[in-house]
Amino acid sequence: MISVRDDGGLRVLVLDRADKANALTAAMLAALADAVGQAAAEGVPALVLTGAGRVFSAGADLGEMGQGLGASPVWSQAAGALARFPGLTVAALNGTLAGGAFGLALACDLRVCVPGAEFFYPVMARGYLPQRDDPKRLAALVGPSRARMILLAGARIGAGEAQAWGLVDAVAEDAMAAARALCGPALAAGAHGAAIKALF
Repeated sequence: MISVRDDGGLRVLVLDRADKANALTAAMLAALADAVGQAAAEGVPALVLTGAGRVFSAGADLGEMGQGLGASPVWSQAAGALARFPGLTVAALNGTLAGGAFGLALACDLRVCVPGAEFFYPVMARGYLPQRDDPKRLAALVGPSRARMILLAGARIGAGEAQAWGLVDAVAEDAMAAARALCGPALAAGAHGAAIKALF
């Protein structure tokens, strides 16, 4: 349910459960953490995370949430692997981003989305807590008040507003093509890109 492909030196990881809006299971999150770790071990200079179909991810699989997925360490393992990846990471948001899937996108260095993407994190409505690092990462991008708008007031925002808030860095009809273009300099730089990223 995590597809891996190489594209001219670029490692592409795909949330590949389109029939379920790429809802995240424990197995998917563990596989994602492993795939990111493998890419790091291989010295891959740039990585793109995207989704299959028309939605990036609807968030956690609700069936597994009822079995304790919300409190599982696999969330922080997957997001932590992305955050620690030494090269450039770009989330190519091919559609709507919801719930716990926020953590994966927030852990990437950059985010691009399609014009029709929507962003919401309905933890208040569903009685769950957000993943531990998500509020701080979200606030670092959009500021504390707008982070509270999303997490506490349940705001649902579109692509243009997400870009204006700083949640996404670019909006493009083809998010994957835009992500690939952003990764071009990192691919050309190789290990030098990791050295620059380490300065942040």
